[in-house]
Amino acid sequence: MKMSCSCSLFALHCLVLLQFCTHRAMGWGPTDPTDGLWVFATDKPHALTSITAPRTEIRVPGNYSSGVWQFEGYGFVPNGTSGVCIMQIHGASTHATTAMVRVYNGSLTYYQSPVLVPYIYDRWFRLNVIHDVGRKKVSIFIDGVLKLTVDDHGAASHNFHCGVYAQNDRSYYMESRWKDIRVLKKM
Repeated sequence: MKMSCSCSLFALHCLVLLQFCTHRAMGWGPTDPTDGLWVFATDKPHALTSITAPRTEIRVPGNYSSGVWQFEGYGFVPNGTSGVCIMQIHGASTHATTAMVRVYNGSLTYYQSPVLVPYIYDRWFRLNVIHDVGRKKVSIFIDGVLKLTVDDHGAASHNFHCGVYAQNDRSYYMESRWKDIRVLKKM
């Protein structure tokens, strides 16, 4: 499958401008995701009116509702991080998300199950998530190997997020690190 950058959406050959939002006292602003995106289980939601769990995540600019789109990035999850979403496709008609890649006790999972990789801690891995909106399919590759293809959760305006977003059975401290993030669109 040939994927290429959509220059109308992503200038400078898919250099992604990262929007980093956090509720921490450090303030709002850009950061280097290789330093680590982290959150504590006791942190408050990102907004006073939100009912979501604690999170620190990057929302990759650009919404889509048709076509074939791919998230690619190198992720790292430190030992001890558990019960957390590290990447998601936000937006769906039957759920809040079309896909979630999570970590539970060292295993990389699609939502809570199935297990994509049984032990992911303390190493860099390449994550590719391809969303074919027309076929209503999501494919997940780890280090270039197809691990799962599933149906998406319905039509919507979608976008990609990565970082840490607390889920059920979460550890007290959750962290992920990211580098070389890019989004590609099939032309």
